[in-house]
Amino acid sequence: MGSLATQKPHAICIPYPAQGHISPMLKLAKYLHFRGFHITFVNTEFNQRRFLKSRGSGNAIDDFQFETIPDGLPPSDSDSTQDIPSLCASVRVNCLAPFVDLVTRLNDSPDVPNVSCIISDGAMSFTMKAAEQLNIPEVVFFTTSACGFIGYVYYSELVERGLVPLKDESDLTNGYLDTPVDWIPGMEGIMRLKDFPTFIRTTDPEATMLTVNIEHTSLAMRAKGVILNTFEDLEPKVLKTIRSTYPEVLTIGPLHLLGHEIRESESKSIGSSLWKEDASCLEWLNQWEPNSVVYVNFGSITVMTAQQLTEFAWGLANSKHPFLWIIRPDMVSGDSAKVPEEFLEETKGRSMIASWCQQEQVLAHSSIGGFLTHSGWNSTLESISEGIPMICWPFFAEQQTNCRYVCTEWANGSEIDADVKKDEVERLVRELMDEEKGKEMRKKALDWKEKAQSAVKPGGSSYMNMERLINHVLVGKE
Repeated sequence: MGSLATQKPHAICIPYPAQGHISPMLKLAKYLHFRGFHITFVNTEFNQRRFLKSRGSGNAIDDFQFETIPDGLPPSDSDSTQDIPSLCASVRVNCLAPFVDLVTRLNDSPDVPNVSCIISDGAMSFTMKAAEQLNIPEVVFFTTSACGFIGYVYYSELVERGLVPLKDESDLTNGYLDTPVDWIPGMEGIMRLKDFPTFIRTTDPEATMLTVNIEHTSLAMRAKGVILNTFEDLEPKVLKTIRSTYPEVLTIGPLHLLGHEIRESESKSIGSSLWKEDASCLEWLNQWEPNSVVYVNFGSITVMTAQQLTEFAWGLANSKHPFLWIIRPDMVSGDSAKVPEEFLEETKGRSMIASWCQQEQVLAHSSIGGFLTHSGWNSTLESISEGIPMICWPFFAEQQTNCRYVCTEWANGSEIDADVKKDEVERLVRELMDEEKGKEMRKKALDWKEKAQSAVKPGGSSYMNMERLINHVLVGKE
């Protein structure tokens, strides 16, 4: 302890243990490290093993250390995302004591400064109890969009109004989910029940994902601040509503743009991917004309049936456009993710299939003209940042909310039906890449790109909010 305790602020950063949460938290951690913080990044033991498998042992720079806590689930060597409800339930019950022990050990160590703040994923709300117990200030980082976050915030009122849980399973298919929800300030005329994060689609009032999300947003009110990876111009009405309940709400996105000034060597030495990335994707893209390639990636969690995979495959083939398609090994439920041989033959020379890639670099490549996406927030924000219009096929959680905003409020994309058919895939790809509507979406997407990039420049809203986060909220000086 001693003199080290006064040298640097020491932030513990703890993401929810899934790829889409780890990536933005690690970006924030690297930026804070660049700005002079000592960082302890806390993974679960399961995910740390996956990191080492995908990255090797290169995750090491001065004043940036990795620690682990158990997630409480049975041991597994699987190279895939754990079951989300099981993981949420286990984290809620099992992680508080190991986390308190870890923070206490760090504070007792002569080798690192005392812990000065905790930055926790909003879905790891047990850390709020630890922070209060140890008298350490905490800010919570919700890695959702602002519109997705507000969907979770209003879960409790949906329950109070008797809209949730569903009366019976038939409500999933009888049109009940089309019920308009027009009483949330800033979201009037936009939201239907089907546009809320999907965990309301249950008949069980004690469903894990319903109750934990109510708990997460409630506990976050006790934090010193709430961080969102978005920017003011994108979601102003929703942010105003959030700030009526959470007074210190800081938008610091798009984080991957804000972090461009970080030293290249530092950025590369600490990667966030739980899968091994295929760098040859970028080389393959170099052969294509600007705005000519469709990029297809359904993220780290989405699973589909073999039939859905086949429908996407033939829709892409029949569109006649070149495409780069990321197919994770675990993407097809209960089966191996394999496309038909005839499809590979049909698209030879104009397609590339890989198991994972460096998505930010892919979306920034001049050849990419459209993005067929699951509407996860990282993917959506990265697409917005590069001016790429989208075709949205949301899978779960707040992806439905993001999709709704892309297709209505932001007007930079279109939605594909959940019951995907090859003819619709072909039609929407052609519309996006060739037709007038696609040109309008591209123009809108480029407008958002300009606003996103302005937000992170000196004097921009996200730049100023990051300064406030560092100098006032985390370090405690005006």
